[in-house]
Amino acid sequence: MLSCRTLGPDVFLKAELLQRTGSFKPRGVLTKLASLTPAEKQRGVIASSAGNHAAALAFGAALEGTTALVVMTRDASVLKRNAALAYGAEVDQEAGSIAELFGRMDELQEQTSRVLVHPFDDPLVVAGQGTVGLEILDDLEGVDTILVPCGGGGLFSGIAAAAERADVEVVPVEPETSRALHAAVQAGESVPVDAASIADGLNAPFAGERAVQTCQALGIEPVLVTEDELADGFRFLYERAKLACEPAGAAAVAAVLAGKVGGGRTVCVVSGGNVAAETAAAILAAR
Repeated sequence: MLSCRTLGPDVFLKAELLQRTGSFKPRGVLTKLASLTPAEKQRGVIASSAGNHAAALAFGAALEGTTALVVMTRDASVLKRNAALAYGAEVDQEAGSIAELFGRMDELQEQTSRVLVHPFDDPLVVAGQGTVGLEILDDLEGVDTILVPCGGGGLFSGIAAAAERADVEVVPVEPETSRALHAAVQAGESVPVDAASIADGLNAPFAGERAVQTCQALGIEPVLVTEDELADGFRFLYERAKLACEPAGAAAVAAVLAGKVGGGRTVCVVSGGNVAAETAAAILAAR
């Protein structure tokens, strides 16, 4: 947990980009893998991912003595694909778009009988992600608000569950061009969306049912940030907080900088930290 007085005397950063594999994702992966039987581990595991869940699953599978097949799109981040490969996963990139990703995963799961480790809508994965919230509450007294970058909503719903008894407001932050949870809240159920943001880690084709139910139960409306605001948050974290995040990791800070949320003691989750050098350079150079 880092203080960030430039954002305000009561604004703090939960630096999940410093985790193994560069994001919060191993928390949920390891929680899920710990539940598998020896027979299930023998079958291996499978997941679809923009990249951070893929690397986490590969990392966790190696620790647990099983194999991982991760499904990514053809235009997925090369950096993230290479990370999954380096940790030992097999990578399938037959899906031509985010919209095709889960269909391709379902097809491969049926063919291989591998155990699904869903990136954001499995109760054990969500519980693992919720440990981020438990740590925030352990490390900092008097928290009023936790701002969470949101794609499919697993991290958001996990933190919301962890913080509910502490009476802390947990706010999901999404890109305007990748608003899976916002669309679901408006529709009253998870719906498919076109997701196309520089924050590729938040480009979920739909929101998890648990995240939707959490918003409905607690009356939460996701906050939307523009691509320019994401870039501003990215540059701020690089230049002022010295955190080499990816665009997805800047979403919460982007919302604070844009004046869209704030007030009281606020924690911004910063995750992940997997960004290609050329992408980072282009954002940093633009004004």
